[in-house]
Amino acid sequence: MGTHMRPADGAMTLAEMKEFASFPASTQRYIRRSLDVGLGREDALARWSRDVVESASIMAQARVYSRLDHIRELVPDDSGLDAIEPFLAPLITVTAFDLGQDRLTGFGAYRFLYERLIGAHVRPWLPGAFCAAAALPHLHPEKRRILLQSISEAAATAPGWSNREPVFYPEWVDKVEARLPN
Repeated sequence: MGTHMRPADGAMTLAEMKEFASFPASTQRYIRRSLDVGLGREDALARWSRDVVESASIMAQARVYSRLDHIRELVPDDSGLDAIEPFLAPLITVTAFDLGQDRLTGFGAYRFLYERLIGAHVRPWLPGAFCAAAALPHLHPEKRRILLQSISEAAATAPGWSNREPVFYPEWVDKVEARLPN
């Protein structure tokens, strides 16, 4: 913990770490990979690709995620209808790609990832983008049902959203061999 961190920041970091730990391993891996691709943190292809199928998926993800800078610039400050279309259409497209990868198991994992990819100011728009993308016909009907049922009434009808930026950004951690003393 840094010397400039307030106690509340530490508690929030711990809460975010616990939330991340609650996701299945495949979801955790996808979130870390997506953050590497979306935030340009590492060479995602070299780090995450295990085979040609995953290589193709990462390259497709990089193409789709090239829209993120545009999306970040267009997050509306209010609910004015004139600002929604140029922002929401690309957000739904990127969301549809991620949901189609079958690694984000529900709204919680989606929200966790997108708060980090775009920022806290996108929170009011995430339920709508998620529901729109989860209802698209490119997903199997059973998958659509599971995704749409994963958003709680509280998340869908929230009267307001926090503007606090996330503090925990999960990264790749190399395994370290445990060595027992001789």
